[in-house]
Amino acid sequence: MDPELLRRTAEIAAEFLTSLPERPVRADASLDELRSALRVALEDGSRPALQVIEELVAAADPGVVGTQSPRYFGFVIGGAVDAAIAADWLTSVWHQNGAGYLGGPSAAVAEEVACEWLLDVLGLPDDAGVGLTTGCQMAHFTCLAAARHRALANAGWDVEADGLFGAPPIRVLVGAKAHTTVFAALRMLGLGSRRVELVPADDQGRMRPSELARLLSSGAGPAIVIAQVGEVNTGAIDDMPAIARLARDHRAWCHVDGAFGLWAAASPALRGLVEGVAEADSWATDAHKWLNVPYDSGIAIVRDRAAHAAAMNSFAGAVYIPPPQHDERQQAEWVPEFSRRARGFTVYAALRELGRVGVAALVERCCGCARLMAEELARDPRVTVLNEVVLNQVLVRFVCDGANVTDQVIDAVQREGTCWMSGTEWDGEPAMRISVSNWRTTEDDIRRSARAILAQAGGVARASA
Repeated sequence: MDPELLRRTAEIAAEFLTSLPERPVRADASLDELRSALRVALEDGSRPALQVIEELVAAADPGVVGTQSPRYFGFVIGGAVDAAIAADWLTSVWHQNGAGYLGGPSAAVAEEVACEWLLDVLGLPDDAGVGLTTGCQMAHFTCLAAARHRALANAGWDVEADGLFGAPPIRVLVGAKAHTTVFAALRMLGLGSRRVELVPADDQGRMRPSELARLLSSGAGPAIVIAQVGEVNTGAIDDMPAIARLARDHRAWCHVDGAFGLWAAASPALRGLVEGVAEADSWATDAHKWLNVPYDSGIAIVRDRAAHAAAMNSFAGAVYIPPPQHDERQQAEWVPEFSRRARGFTVYAALRELGRVGVAALVERCCGCARLMAEELARDPRVTVLNEVVLNQVLVRFVCDGANVTDQVIDAVQREGTCWMSGTEWDGEPAMRISVSNWRTTEDDIRRSARAILAQAGGVARASA
């Protein structure tokens, strides 16, 4: 290994991170420009690694979106705290196979400890099974596979051995505003996305418990209820005490999509918003959202450890893998993958850097910044704030002379570059969704971004007059 390669790469990384406060958040290069820069001929011979990195940076940098920027509000994307970035580099250098203890004893123990800390911070049962997945979609897959196992095992069916052909049907009840990843997981599990029973939601996207009660009572057989803690547009949180109670009364499995909202449990000030969430049977969330670790870090948590392991254990039957000598963690018992990245190092490092108080402060600061953004934008009569800002999501609409110009404003803001946020649809019309998830974001970033947004809205209004 050429030490200069690592030194130069570290310099490039530091230069990028240092540039974030003033760097335009948008990508500057067009698709054609990026293809022209990156689609070079693959040569027969080799090149020095340092040259490859220098040329890669020169070609790719214009197309890098500033998702680490304190003014990136597109989708629900966190940044990455310093210790997690450094741990991510070391994860690549150490190159441990995160499947099991023998592939990397330190990786297994770091993940074991990180999972214990996660349960503590999130206020969930300390004996639950935990797996670190690629993201929340695979966390849903993992949790719902455990739910499928338990539902069918209780009906006398071994789904892992016999599959779904001939199995008793499982009812799946989902809120009308459930995230698309929930339906993707159901498709992959053979439970289907079209056969779910949609439970009507209120104007903020919260599942209506009365409607859930009606639907649960209208059918029979094994059932899974999927609740939501943090609607992706509004941040709204389902009535978890009522939903968990209804699921329990009907012997249904209750799964929680807490991709970002579950982290409210880490804050003493916000914990009341997620009262009752610990009464569910499984929970899916992301570390690469509000914990602010690099990508490839979802979290699947299942109360029923036996069901979790039965659904996931890919070590079963692998005769070349020796049985555990003690009680060491085998990560492949808890996630869909066999070979996999040692994800525990980054989660471990982020939690050590932040501590309980730091995690709570990060979540609370993002929520405070979201409220400030709503207040700043609402000063303009052309802006309507569409949601109750309970967490880190702000949903707004821009109307000029009776016309919805939200899409034009979003386009103008994205091109201007001070900040970046995405568009969405709410009640059948375009809306701007602002997600505050980055540990770097300050109130100054919010005020600066709000000024830029309103300036572009003014430009759109003048152009349409």
